[in-house]
Amino acid sequence: MRCLFILLCLASAHAQVFSLTKEQLVKYTSKSPFERFADGRPKVPDALLEKARGLSVEEVWQVLPGKGFPNQYEGNWQLLHPGRKLVGRAVTAQFMPLRPDVADTILAEGKEKGYTGSQNQWVIDTLQPGDVLVVDLFGKQESGSFVGDNLATAVFAATKTGFVIDGSIRDLEGIFPIDMAAYFRAAHPSALSNVMLTGVNIPVRIGNATVMPGDVVFGDRTGVYFIPPHLLGDILKRAEVTHIHDEWTKEKFRMGNYKSSDLYSRPRDPALLKEYEEYLKKRLEGAK
Repeated sequence: MRCLFILLCLASAHAQVFSLTKEQLVKYTSKSPFERFADGRPKVPDALLEKARGLSVEEVWQVLPGKGFPNQYEGNWQLLHPGRKLVGRAVTAQFMPLRPDVADTILAEGKEKGYTGSQNQWVIDTLQPGDVLVVDLFGKQESGSFVGDNLATAVFAATKTGFVIDGSIRDLEGIFPIDMAAYFRAAHPSALSNVMLTGVNIPVRIGNATVMPGDVVFGDRTGVYFIPPHLLGDILKRAEVTHIHDEWTKEKFRMGNYKSSDLYSRPRDPALLKEYEEYLKKRLEGAK
């Protein structure tokens, strides 16, 4: 599947270098109900992204596997600022180990398209507000540093979000003061080398997850979810009920009058259950 998409990208006369065409992006993300960027990438509204900041990865997990999407989560990251959540629309990039004959063609095509700088800059220069850069660097650490402090600053200035790099970063001391969310495998002093850019805004693999351009990237202290846009509404609705349930349950526990099994995960006493259901109904009506 991975190679198929690369061949589609390279074979299309109308595509930007290493990208799905607009028609292909629309086709492979056809369930998205939202507007789209000029390149066909789904454009989840800013208002929904803002609501998503109140989620946790556990609340996303409550919905996605049951909808047939068990491969959207990846953990085991290093986090730049663990308390800062990452929310935005995925811009994907795929790198592979360097093969000179292929790399020469990639460089030549890039020059024909007017790309300048290094290949990681080709991707960074496309970013806009609300994007989250998602980079498949196949877990590479030495010579797998996608950004240092200068390019990390460029990413944050363009997006105001952050990045997910299945590889490494460098200049961690310089990146740390940037108030951005960042997920990466390692920090290493080496620069990016011995790799080649094989895809931009194509499906990529990040650990155990498959990521599409325009997916909603959601990261908290636990890990990162890549949410298909058409399922974000279901997640937000389910999470609203979960938040109210947890609010009511925790307040009851704080009173010190109940055992855990009295209330969690559902009140056992009929009177308490009725109290909770009335509370839930009132809170949901107030949120409309």
